[in-house]
Amino acid sequence: MRRSLFLTVLLAVYVAVPVVYDASSAEEIRVWGGKLEDFKDSDGRIWHGGQNEKKEWGGWVEKLPRTAEVLNLTKDAEKLAKAEGYDKELFYAVSWAQFPDVVKVDLNTGKGMFTVTYLVGEHWSPNNRGFDIIIEDEIVEEEYVTPGNNEIDIIRYEGIEVKDKVMSLEFAGNPKTGAGDLNAMFSGIEVIPALAVDPQQKLATTWGVLKGERN
Repeated sequence: MRRSLFLTVLLAVYVAVPVVYDASSAEEIRVWGGKLEDFKDSDGRIWHGGQNEKKEWGGWVEKLPRTAEVLNLTKDAEKLAKAEGYDKELFYAVSWAQFPDVVKVDLNTGKGMFTVTYLVGEHWSPNNRGFDIIIEDEIVEEEYVTPGNNEIDIIRYEGIEVKDKVMSLEFAGNPKTGAGDLNAMFSGIEVIPALAVDPQQKLATTWGVLKGERN
């Protein structure tokens, strides 16, 4: 009985360790569109300039995106940004591509599971810009249409798996949206690793189950 108990606990440790290792190798990355320089937000987080390529954290690929900037948001947009924990400055500029070109970004996240947040401020084609959002070659948002004039969108995609250490993102105009503007863009991209299971918690849970079986 003791031997069986020991082997079960040993197996729990073996299973827990790889999970934590994978999570520790995953990188938290933030990018803001339309900029070369980095931006330090009010919470001290660094947002890398989306107009860079081949940086340690990643960068644009294939073709340098175009840029545009407008320093204006509606009051509701400012409230939404604040409520979600983002500085309004992140929504003033964009990296964009003139259709049929697409915006492509590679991020050196490492392997793991991630939550990706897409940020955008619309200032030029309100409710009339349509494109697909593609992460790791999967369409996560098909026929997306941007919000109204000087409004913002904040969209999260959970459970994004990266197997080759590099997360690929693509923003591609889609005529099926029926929108008059197919020039895809982003204001910000935030990538956060999914939380791993704490090995101590996993062991405590295992011991609890075993003790329950013995009683």
